[in-house]
Amino acid sequence: MINVKKSIGDKMFDVLLYVILTCIMFCTLYPFWTQVVISLDGGGAKSAAYSSGIIFLPTQLTFDSYKLAFKFDALWMGYKNTMVRTAIGVVLSIFFTAITAYPLAKKDLPFNRTFTSFILFTMLFGGGTIPSYLLIKELHMLNTVWSLVIPGMIGAFNVLIMRNFFRSIPDELEESARVDGAGYLRIFTQIVIPLSKPVLATIALWVGVGHWNAWFDSMIYISDPNKQMLQIVLRKIIIQNNMTDINSVIQHIGSKTEFSGRQLQATVVMFSIIPMLIVYPFIQKYFVKGVMIGAIKG
Repeated sequence: MINVKKSIGDKMFDVLLYVILTCIMFCTLYPFWTQVVISLDGGGAKSAAYSSGIIFLPTQLTFDSYKLAFKFDALWMGYKNTMVRTAIGVVLSIFFTAITAYPLAKKDLPFNRTFTSFILFTMLFGGGTIPSYLLIKELHMLNTVWSLVIPGMIGAFNVLIMRNFFRSIPDELEESARVDGAGYLRIFTQIVIPLSKPVLATIALWVGVGHWNAWFDSMIYISDPNKQMLQIVLRKIIIQNNMTDINSVIQHIGSKTEFSGRQLQATVVMFSIIPMLIVYPFIQKYFVKGVMIGAIKG
């Protein structure tokens, strides 16, 4: 192994690079850490919730705001609706994206480029909000989870990523299976899908995060309060500053703890982030591989 001695310019560049990356890391993590500190701070008027400066640690650690959030029914109703939406959306999106991408991965498919061009066209042009609403209304899907899942069930970008990944699978595997008498369906389910875990996990993460964070379609299509998504509950509390429901919970349980609006908002935000933080480490190992192969191959 040859040891190459770095020049002074290379060392200075490395230092500069580390400084830049550290600044980016700080700018990325600090807003999240601020919400954690505010939600756990019970220092009253001297707490981080009333501070306008840089916050690193709570003045007095307390979990009272989280105990209150556990008794906030609207939050858990939104949680349940969002989890149902995300689960259905991920499963349907993965299934239909895969069965759309697999035929397009075959270069001998008739009119392959034509079909691909139609898919690319949808990335550039859409019907718009009003036509989409009228379509959902005519299909009688208002106030149902299907109005949130079906319109974005197949994403053009996801199809292209998955198609390129399928093309990276050696053709010899399918040819040998075909010699043994396997059909396209069997090859797809027993060979292609098991080998495509990286791209399936990547698409699942993208779709799952998209459904979990989505709020605009729920605001348009869902008017029933019992069917609202978690992000709409957050929007009422954070953007509209509607604390009526939370204050009624405080009065109902007879809590003597003083909560600031900012502390309660931070607590609700943390509740919405935790599921994604739990899920991501389990699929992170597939993420880079799925993105790189799906984006480069083909």
